[in-house]
Amino acid sequence: MRRYALRLLSLASALGLWQALTGLNVDLWLRFSQFPTVADVARAFAARLSGPDYWTDLTDSLTRILTGFLLAAVLGVATGVLVARSRLAEDLLGPVLEVIRPVPAIALVPVAILLFPSNEQGIVFITCTAAFFPVLVSTRHAVRALTPVWEEAVLTMGGGRWRILGSVVLPGALPGVFGGLSVGIGVSWICVISAEMISGQYGVGYRTWQDYTVVDYPGVFVGMATIGVLGWLTSTAVELLGRRLTRWLPRTAYDPAARTPRPPRPARLTGGGQPTPAAPPARPGGARPEEARDEHLV
Repeated sequence: MRRYALRLLSLASALGLWQALTGLNVDLWLRFSQFPTVADVARAFAARLSGPDYWTDLTDSLTRILTGFLLAAVLGVATGVLVARSRLAEDLLGPVLEVIRPVPAIALVPVAILLFPSNEQGIVFITCTAAFFPVLVSTRHAVRALTPVWEEAVLTMGGGRWRILGSVVLPGALPGVFGGLSVGIGVSWICVISAEMISGQYGVGYRTWQDYTVVDYPGVFVGMATIGVLGWLTSTAVELLGRRLTRWLPRTAYDPAARTPRPPRPARLTGGGQPTPAAPPARPGGARPEEARDEHLV
């Protein structure tokens, strides 16, 4: 509860500083007098919530994000595993992917307009391209970082390539895969908003750009706040899913009290007057260090 209270206090402090700087028209070097106040943005947000356009824009942006991100997740994981496991695939696909990867996804807007028959499909393509490369790179590095001992163990027990893929490669690469997915969902939001500003007809990005053209700055900040909250929620959902699918991984507790080492127990004297060494500390489950090490190896 204390951590959640600190987070709320941090957010409230940021909003309070914003209100103070804009309400007092502070103009030291940054011109806060040009910014709308928190109260102005709150009133504009309340007005948007009562209208149908806000929810339509929200639904359209979420649909584009989820469609493009799911396509990027499937294609990125499959391509990353293929490139990491096959030299032929790396030689054929690697040069092409490395040449396209530095190109910003927003620079592909003209390509999407020429290639696809509708703007909707073009925006999904840009969103997919933006998330594809972070997932691809993270998956490729995670697969290549796997220890060969696991694969050799499966081969020793008579397993084939598909058994290795399902029992070793995919489970072992899951932490890296979800790291790429977490980065990809954030990049997807950046690019889908930019694509909606350029070629969209509905969506949060399109509405934000329209508010800017008509000099409705509180509406612009409503769009920015909506984008930030949606990005945070989707990124948190990806991280929670990753933690649930990788529950078998060891976790580090955040309890500060657990980090304080306990003083060693004093040695006891035996009948002959010789001190006996203190017993090694037990693990949380009651196991000795030797037993915990053996269980980890198993």
